[in-house]
Amino acid sequence: MVTYESQSRIFSLVDCNNFYCSCERVFNPALEKKPVAVLSNNDGCIVARSNELKSLGIPMGAPVHQYEKMLEKKNAVILSSNYQLYGDMSHRVMETLKQFSPAMEIYSIDEAFLRLDSFRQKDLEAYAIQMKQTVKQWTGIPVSIGIAPTKTLAKVANHMAKKHTQSGVFDLRRRATQEEVLANFRVGDLWGIGRRLATRLEEMGINTALKLRDVDILWMRKHFTVVGERLVRELRGTSCLDLEEVMPKKNITSSKSFGRLVEDKEEVMEAIANYTARACHKLRLQKSKAQGIYIFLRTNPFRKQDVQYNNGMTFGFPEPSDDTAYIIRMARKCLEQIFSKGYKYHKAGIILLDLVPVTFKQLELFDSMDTPERSRLMQTIDKMNTVMGRDTMRFGSQGISHPWARRCEHRTPRYTTSWEELVKVT
Repeated sequence: MVTYESQSRIFSLVDCNNFYCSCERVFNPALEKKPVAVLSNNDGCIVARSNELKSLGIPMGAPVHQYEKMLEKKNAVILSSNYQLYGDMSHRVMETLKQFSPAMEIYSIDEAFLRLDSFRQKDLEAYAIQMKQTVKQWTGIPVSIGIAPTKTLAKVANHMAKKHTQSGVFDLRRRATQEEVLANFRVGDLWGIGRRLATRLEEMGINTALKLRDVDILWMRKHFTVVGERLVRELRGTSCLDLEEVMPKKNITSSKSFGRLVEDKEEVMEAIANYTARACHKLRLQKSKAQGIYIFLRTNPFRKQDVQYNNGMTFGFPEPSDDTAYIIRMARKCLEQIFSKGYKYHKAGIILLDLVPVTFKQLELFDSMDTPERSRLMQTIDKMNTVMGRDTMRFGSQGISHPWARRCEHRTPRYTTSWEELVKVT
């Protein structure tokens, strides 16, 4: 007979429904009830689908050209990804959720865990419905909410909220409810269970979450290590995973495929300058400095008819820096070393390496290149671009027309982050 510990924690998982599509519908209500597909960088694959598109049987990640006829026949709306809009809408959703619990973990761009145990005296299902309604009212984004004593069960509860409830909220704290739900929940759909592990478990006769929950703990640890044991304990209602703090990144990467093949060195440098500016902005947002960079570029390995080339270079700074102008200059030095004529380049990028806090100090034999004046300049650029829109202020090396940029022929306006693209009311 399986025994359980008392519930000391209560989690809710808030997940935005079809997030990219929902963001587009906030500013274009005519998209409601229509099949909507959002495409990846360079408009290659489908990375987000409305429920109407899912019902057509088009899989996630499908190359859009394979389904063009079906999409046209069903009057589907095809949109390029608009990451500035999605990022800003995500921030608005997360800020709204903070009103309901001070203990929150932003798990992804469209998901967040909240601790609700300090509100256990409330009717938590009603509280979650209030949360859902507030997010919808304040941001326009529909969400589903699962409530449970562990993060793993909260994931299961959220799945149920999306698929099987009118309210969009599902409470999985009751033992009887857990028994019923887990008995019909495929083991391969559990959080943290990959395809290989699911296959292995199914071969052992463990094909439901309930069967996995009820396996012997010592057997689970022996065959699937402490990670497997922790999963079983979470399914039994014992919280092993608490909210995680968002730790500063140790490296920051900024890289994209070009919209077309590029042979000109200055075009490649212009792209790298833009990637560097974006990476440096993220660097300053997390109050860090980089101690070096890695610059890389490559041709397209899938174009067998082209001669292939792939190269990169690491450059260490004499002292940590977050100065975009300086880092762009060092990136150019690297590119001069690795660029080779006669190749059709498909992708380039930069990685900011060995990040340290801005408070980090080291002994300096000479005057620091990172002066207060340079720091204030970077802060001014960041503030201006935050208020007026990205790249309102930019460095000359970033260029203007960007002929190398990725294709986004179907991108909607950046309604919330660009003054030139605000919604027009007539």
